[in-house]
Amino acid sequence: MDTAAEVFSWIVIIIGPVILISGFWLLHILPEKIAEKRHHPQLDAIKTLCLLSLFFGGLLWPLAWLWAYSKPSLYKLAYGHDRVPPPHGPEADEAALPAPSGTPSEGPSPEERGEPH
Repeated sequence: MDTAAEVFSWIVIIIGPVILISGFWLLHILPEKIAEKRHHPQLDAIKTLCLLSLFFGGLLWPLAWLWAYSKPSLYKLAYGHDRVPPPHGPEADEAALPAPSGTPSEGPSPEERGEPH
């Protein structure tokens, strides 16, 4: 019976802190994952706040959680959209954002327009 109790105590001593530390870490990166999923425009700042929260014992975690779920009010006024396109390559970036209104389109060639050579 003593050997079973000793084995169980070693398992608790080794496995317990690993589970607690990994749970603490997963809880603190949760706002970052939420912000990534919602394409939050201030994702880098939320990531930084999550990292700082790890070092301050979780005191900043509720702020990061609220910030990840908030919708930035002035971002849309400044940039015209309130989401950042997902970074899956240049094609996805161009497709996610509307093209500026002053871009020239593929139109007639210079000869068709009557321009000199």
